[in-house]
Amino acid sequence: MARIHPKKFVTLYFLISFLAMIFVIVKYGVNCPESKSSEEEAAEYMQLLAKQEQPLKRREEEVKALEKKLQMLHIALRRQYPNAVEYVSQVMDDNIPTIYAITPTHTRHVQKAELTRLANTFLHIKNFHWILVEDSETKTPLVTNFLAQTGLRYTHLNIATPKRYKMKENDPHWLKPRGVEQRNLAMDWLRDNIDTTINNGVVYFADDDNTYSLQLFQEMRYTQTVSVWPVGITGGLKFERPIIGDDGKVKGWYAAWRPQRPFAMDMAGFALNLKLLQDNPQARFDITVRRGYLESSFLTQIVTMDELEPKADLCTKVLVWHTRTEKPKWKEEDAMIAQGQPSDTRVEV
Repeated sequence: MARIHPKKFVTLYFLISFLAMIFVIVKYGVNCPESKSSEEEAAEYMQLLAKQEQPLKRREEEVKALEKKLQMLHIALRRQYPNAVEYVSQVMDDNIPTIYAITPTHTRHVQKAELTRLANTFLHIKNFHWILVEDSETKTPLVTNFLAQTGLRYTHLNIATPKRYKMKENDPHWLKPRGVEQRNLAMDWLRDNIDTTINNGVVYFADDDNTYSLQLFQEMRYTQTVSVWPVGITGGLKFERPIIGDDGKVKGWYAAWRPQRPFAMDMAGFALNLKLLQDNPQARFDITVRRGYLESSFLTQIVTMDELEPKADLCTKVLVWHTRTEKPKWKEEDAMIAQGQPSDTRVEV
């Protein structure tokens, strides 16, 4: 609800008083019965005026009480978090589209480390909403507590991947599609909860094993259809990227593995306008799709190659890297367990 300053109530008060006076003059001043005295006319006018004043005075008192409460909260916030007020003004701007970053995540030893790296990046982005979806039957305490402490705007969801599609610990990362059910659930949440006639926005699939430049989010902010850019350290290459023609449009893909795919790029290499997602409710990721075609199977439902928007200086700059945190080696941990000195399980890593 918009905040109304008390001065506006004063102006409104005098305006209503003036209109009430004109009303009395018009209604009673011309055809007023001779039997009515000026004192009676004045009394009627005052009663009418009092009726108009009462709701305004109540409203003004309510606004003053709210202003006092806000002032107290403002002081308390500054005492507890000296830079909080400045931070809110830095990260919130109603004049620019919101970026909705969808991140599937699953329980593993490096999960908190990966999410911490992402959160520290996302804290610097204006109008940012993080949709974190756990591959789990329930929301885990680790992720729940972590999100509550980030200071970010977020939505916490969960859905488990069907068992037959779950990756085993030692499976190669490319063996099965990952994060499919989680991304679909996040898109359903956006369709059900965000009104694009009020909230303009961009959707990005920000996996938790990537590293992101802040400039990337500036590039994607005003995406009209689907924007694209290179991704570093992926596909067995230094980078994969869209190939741009002389007309400034995408004409192909620089990729080592099946570059003839309709959209031969990494999940981190594109973002889409939220309205495009809303206008295509059938668009979903397919968990049964053959290896390497997950991105293509989704994008072919909503866009053509000719409609893509090349970013990052016509796809000549790498602003996101598929880094992947190395899996921990527990040789010494196993030795300590064998000696009867395991790590304290109460310490969250």
